[in-house]
Amino acid sequence: MTYETLRYEVADAVATIALDQPQTRNALSDGLLDELLAALQAARNDEAVRVVVLASTHETVFSSGGDLAGFAADDELVDRHAANDRFPRLFSLIGELGKPVVCAAGGHVLAGALGLALACDLVIASEDATFGTPEINVGLFPFMVSALVARHVGRKQMTELLLLGRRIDAHEAHRLGLVNRVVAPGELDAAVADWAAQLAAKSPLLMRLGKDALHAQQDMALREALEYLRAQLTLAQSTQDAHEGIAAFRERREPQWKGS
Repeated sequence: MTYETLRYEVADAVATIALDQPQTRNALSDGLLDELLAALQAARNDEAVRVVVLASTHETVFSSGGDLAGFAADDELVDRHAANDRFPRLFSLIGELGKPVVCAAGGHVLAGALGLALACDLVIASEDATFGTPEINVGLFPFMVSALVARHVGRKQMTELLLLGRRIDAHEAHRLGLVNRVVAPGELDAAVADWAAQLAAKSPLLMRLGKDALHAQQDMALREALEYLRAQLTLAQSTQDAHEGIAAFRERREPQWKGS
């Protein structure tokens, strides 16, 4: 498939999806979101892909967030509500992809783009990246993004970010738990490639089972979560990859994953 708003490349089991609308600072327009959904679905369905990296071709911006021009369009309310479905579908698709997704935050990550980053499994940020939800400053509110922020930081920190609309730097984002790692700008690509290679070397079957379990149990009560996870452990123990991984560990060799 040919994309107009992003770049899609696969190499060494890693699919890199780079937002590529520098003239709009990668604003999350309906068109870009549609292509992002399609690219993620392509990566999910490609057996050669084990890891997905979300990145940007812009030097200083990952994404400026939702397309304000689109928000201000004089659409029928029912049509606008239908269009807003793209964000929850995107966040859910990333969580249910069955493959790890790494966000390479090389620049500003704002508004809806913060939700996109937080939907990813891992976030590596450049030191010059910033994060924020400035919607309140233009008469909006990060409604859907707030659900993801609430799953990463405490309530007081969340309300400070959302109600004040202030922007924080990468180190504060790391302290709050919004990102996993902060690196120098010149080291971002290497850091992302290193983690992507490590993830791609794991059993894709156990990676899918594990990621699916993490996503499914996050809103369960403790007793329900433990019972569900007990069943997932039993299922994992029955796979050839589990037996191969244990055998390889004992024999001090690299495992040869079977995918079953």
